[in-house]
Amino acid sequence: MSSAITYGDISPRTAAYAVKDMLKRGMPYLCIEKFGQTYPMPTNATKVAKFRRYFLSGATGAAGAGTASGSSGGANPAFYVPLATTALVEGVTPAGRNLANQDYTVTLAQYGDYTTISDVVMDTHEDPVLQQATDILGEQAALTVETLRFNVLKAGTNAFYAAGTAGQVTTVRTSVVGPINRPLQRKITTALTRQNARPITQVVSSTPNFRTEPVEAAFIGLVHPDCESDIRNMDGFISTKQYGTVTPFENEIGSVERVRYLSSTVFAPWADAGAATSGGTTYRSTSGTLWDVYPILYLARDAYGIVPLKGKDALTPMVVNPKPAAGDPLAQRGTVGWKTMQASVILNEAWMARAEVTATA
Repeated sequence: MSSAITYGDISPRTAAYAVKDMLKRGMPYLCIEKFGQTYPMPTNATKVAKFRRYFLSGATGAAGAGTASGSSGGANPAFYVPLATTALVEGVTPAGRNLANQDYTVTLAQYGDYTTISDVVMDTHEDPVLQQATDILGEQAALTVETLRFNVLKAGTNAFYAAGTAGQVTTVRTSVVGPINRPLQRKITTALTRQNARPITQVVSSTPNFRTEPVEAAFIGLVHPDCESDIRNMDGFISTKQYGTVTPFENEIGSVERVRYLSSTVFAPWADAGAATSGGTTYRSTSGTLWDVYPILYLARDAYGIVPLKGKDALTPMVVNPKPAAGDPLAQRGTVGWKTMQASVILNEAWMARAEVTATA
């Protein structure tokens, strides 16, 4: 099969322009894209993405000892950086340590969609319908991928459940009541720091091309817009307008101490999942009987891995012009669509955390 047929009725060169337009339209929706460890997936490659972490083994042995596959990271990062606190003895060679690795594998799945455009619309409509279809499908692709990634990350096991306004926590989602606040944020960032989680200093660029760029060191908080007022009310909040020389991310709200917060409607709450509603402070509730619970994801460096939605191989556009075919003998319908191979995986549970809170109405 020729490469020209791969994209329907458009050539590879035209497809490259279509991919760029789709990705450019979708970039503002990709918050999770920026902060994960990336595995660019080329065409004609395996469906399994492999992320590998190297460390010094805790005991001597064959090279590669300690290799594991398919797990979600250890809870004690000190295992990966053992200390050499024993003084050397003159003339005696120490035992040394071996370089080991840990693999995390995830199988990619294919996603896609399309829309139908009639020959009459293409021939007579005054608007550039094909371009409009390409743009909105680019948004759909980005939102789809972002949602798939969020569903993986929000299932992490390192959770903090709010139980008040001064940083108190509970142990279950059904008892959650209270907004995000600085004491609760400090509990989370302290827990991350105690596990040697490193602030994010490099992100994937906000362009259709695949490249990285340095940023000011910080942990990242991903929130739903309903939580924005609570974040702005936190002690020490700094708006993006006050950043000075630091360039804000798309959808960034601002920062509190070591955390920069980004918002998106993709980071949706669990409806009616919290404590029973009561008088006094009113939080958001779908039914009016139980509080809605909002996840806030706190991310450190190398906490998770993704296949980036970047570059010419990230997204495949498909354009089929109206032409006689079985089921359409009069060539009345054409289609515009997209497909992509995607997967994401948590690499270290200890380097990311989920706060579960309510949102002030």
